Amino acid sequence: MKILIDIGHPAHVHYFRNFIKIMETKGHTFLVIARDKEVTFKLLKAFNISYISRGKGGKGFWGKLLYMFKGDYIIFREAKKFKPDIYLSFASVYAAQVSKIFRKPHIAFNDTEHALLGHLLYFPFTDVVVTPNSFYKNLGPKQIKFNGFMELCYLHPNYFSPNLNILSGLGIEKDEKFTILRFVSWEASHDFGKARLNTNFKIKLFNSLLKYGKVIISAEGELPIELEKYRVSISPEKMHDLLSSASLYIGEGATTASECAMLGSPAIYVNILDAGTIQEQKNLGLLFSFRNDLGVIEKAIELINTPKINTEWQNRRMKMLSEKIDVTSFMVWFIENYPKSFKIMKENPDYQNRFG
Repeated sequence: MKILIDIGHPAHVHYFRNFIKIMETKGHTFLVIARDKEVTFKLLKAFNISYISRGKGGKGFWGKLLYMFKGDYIIFREAKKFKPDIYLSFASVYAAQVSKIFRKPHIAFNDTEHALLGHLLYFPFTDVVVTPNSFYKNLGPKQIKFNGFMELCYLHPNYFSPNLNILSGLGIEKDEKFTILRFVSWEASHDFGKARLNTNFKIKLFNSLLKYGKVIISAEGELPIELEKYRVSISPEKMHDLLSSASLYIGEGATTASECAMLGSPAIYVNILDAGTIQEQKNLGLLFSFRNDLGVIEKAIELINTPKINTEWQNRRMKMLSEKIDVTSFMVWFIENYPKSFKIMKENPDYQNRFG
């Protein structure tokens, strides 16, 4: 089988990298097309995945709209040569639209309910949308649900074991408390017009936490001058090793907050944008969710001073894992057996439990 995958964000590399390697051992071939966003290309190279660039994308509403035609053209051009049997993505507008031109199926994974513009542009051209159970929108007959989270594609124990050597390179001693702060760029189409953490609060948050241990920062774009020297500088594929040892994570990024939930690291998500996965992880006691900065510092100090908190979070993590499936194994089965797999999931959703 020939499979075209469109990658639009660094997280998408993680979603599909184990799937690609497993499917390649089964004789399937891939064409990966990727947007030049943040560390996407570094990750693809780190995991030895060949790719074709479709450029950096557009900024602002009109820039993104104009870029859609460029993205469609690049995927169309490459697909015409590769002749894929199936298109796969995380809610890619471009893969969806081109798949329809060639009359081939497009299967989209999605866990982001608030990405309304993207949904309008990819959904009509998509054959199947695969979402977590916690996805709170009903997308109709095209939708099937799985009992898990996208982050389990790469952070399930079947695929991830932390390498704690990363700590010594950052001057962090074993069992030393440290907090990770994560600030995002707010350039995605679903971010337009949304409030964000302001500079004064970021500085206040940092100074408040510095009293209780090391604080390191991961950020998209610029930081206040006072915080720039605390920006973490490690290879992007090693970020999860760092997150797995954090005493606390605080940030605007939903993906990173969910990653901490999968790893059993206490997390505080601060963002007006919500998602069903965030709510489920909150209900499982794996993270805290705030719509704005009110109460964030107080909760952070409470958590950082809670005795044996990481042990408690690991226990919660193990309980969560016992109730979820191996999402990559499910993905391999679903794609390899499509469209029969779609019919099976519609008639018997519990079939997925064999991938636990």
